[in-house]
Amino acid sequence: MAAVLRDEYGNPSSVHHFGQKAKAVIDEARSRVAELINADPSEVVFTSGGTESDNTAIRGAAEALEPAGRRQLVASTIEHEAVLNTLKALGRRGYEVAWLGVGESGVMDPEALRALVGDRTAVVSVMHANNEVGTIQPIAELAAVAKACGAVVHVDAVQSAGKIPLDVKTLGADLVSISAHKFYGPKGVGALWIRRGVRLVATSTGGRHERGRRAGTENVDGIVGMGVAARLARSHQTGEPARLAGLRDRLEEGILRAVSGTVVNGQRDRRVPNTSNISFDRVEAESLLIGLDLAGIAVSTGSACSSGTLEPSHVLKAMGFPPHRTQNSIRFSLGAANTEDDIDRTIAVLPGIVEKLRNLTRSPVRA
Repeated sequence: MAAVLRDEYGNPSSVHHFGQKAKAVIDEARSRVAELINADPSEVVFTSGGTESDNTAIRGAAEALEPAGRRQLVASTIEHEAVLNTLKALGRRGYEVAWLGVGESGVMDPEALRALVGDRTAVVSVMHANNEVGTIQPIAELAAVAKACGAVVHVDAVQSAGKIPLDVKTLGADLVSISAHKFYGPKGVGALWIRRGVRLVATSTGGRHERGRRAGTENVDGIVGMGVAARLARSHQTGEPARLAGLRDRLEEGILRAVSGTVVNGQRDRRVPNTSNISFDRVEAESLLIGLDLAGIAVSTGSACSSGTLEPSHVLKAMGFPPHRTQNSIRFSLGAANTEDDIDRTIAVLPGIVEKLRNLTRSPVRA
């Protein structure tokens, strides 16, 4: 990225050699991102991140199908805010919005989707892996239900791309969103895979950048960083997922054994390997987060995009958990730099912090 900022300063839309050199590094990055998700490079459109990719997909497909009388949009209740708030905004513009619920497993049911969709459905948007509890959804089955009624299928794969193998050709989707920083690329750059033949109305108007699908001069250095990150993520997919799953399981077993009143949220045998969401009874999640942070351990209470709010987790709420469960849960995210020593230190430090916080409440432990 530093070399591109220094040396490839041409505008990739320019025909002179400075511009063509910049275009060449973008094309190389596009090929690397396409390889990560088993796509054709011509189907990859660069964006500013997952949120823009989600908006481009949902709004663009909805507008393209509106003349055909398809004005229903469907998404699950555990989607990222980038999808939830986009559907809510379109609902205020007159679109019919239907929500697909989930149970305590955090996994969507294709038969429940079948009951929602019909010949007025324009877009069905479902996430590949949930960003708070990590559950992986049965995308192929959900897509088959949506396709049977003629809907366009969008998959938010921001939490899965680069973490587990992702093949857009077998998902059954028409549109797939990914984001670079989820697999160690730079923040502020992402991509949208658009299946050949799927029509979108451009949500940003201007020049003919990205084959007319996303106007605006390309973020060359960010795109190059995403390409390198995609290449590295692909090269690590043989052993890294299993290593992370082992660390996650070690963490969960240690916490459940050492701290009473704890439970793992979501279906444990159907998750991305790096994510664990655990509820701690009689402990406020924000206080536990601060206590761990002071000990040098970084965790979260949910999506980073929802930080700064005291609202309970909308994901756990949608899964049907009671209020106390939605407000006492911590998300542990593991990555390439984590080791068994990190896990063991967390297990050693955590009980004392939890005991201290519980002593402040002095109420009985819920079953």
